[in-house]
Amino acid sequence: MTTAAVSETKTVLDIQQIKELIPHRYPFLLVDRVTDLEAGKSAKGYKNLTANEPFFQGHFPFRAIMPGVLMVEALAQLACIAILMKEEYREKLGVFTGIDGFKFRAMVEPGDRLDMEVELLKIKGPVGKLKAIARVGDKVACEGEISFSMIDKEKVATMKRD
Repeated sequence: MTTAAVSETKTVLDIQQIKELIPHRYPFLLVDRVTDLEAGKSAKGYKNLTANEPFFQGHFPFRAIMPGVLMVEALAQLACIAILMKEEYREKLGVFTGIDGFKFRAMVEPGDRLDMEVELLKIKGPVGKLKAIARVGDKVACEGEISFSMIDKEKVATMKRD
């Protein structure tokens, strides 16, 4: 269990505490730090991007740009962290059920810090929706809405492909 304070108040999580909450690991862990958090409601955090990120090697060889789908994934990971801080979801895993209205407005390159914000719009049982925005400096990199479902972790291991 994470050593961060588990409450309805704001807190900050470092990379080790993040790794205690979500199962993602390098090279797919896309949140370095949570800088503001209201459990089950909202979060702010960031990802520092270096030239060593594996996706920059092939996207694109002539100009490294972070893929838009990975920006959305980073936002989803931040959202999952916020939701998992609520005791009732602690042993769950957040999975995408949809993305709506995403706009990609600025390129994200090596050396950038991707600042992210997520805010829960609604959640009913295991299903919810949130708004998400990522920025580099004062420029919006992407924004949109993410739908998700919270499922039992052990179900993922035994799910069958249809």
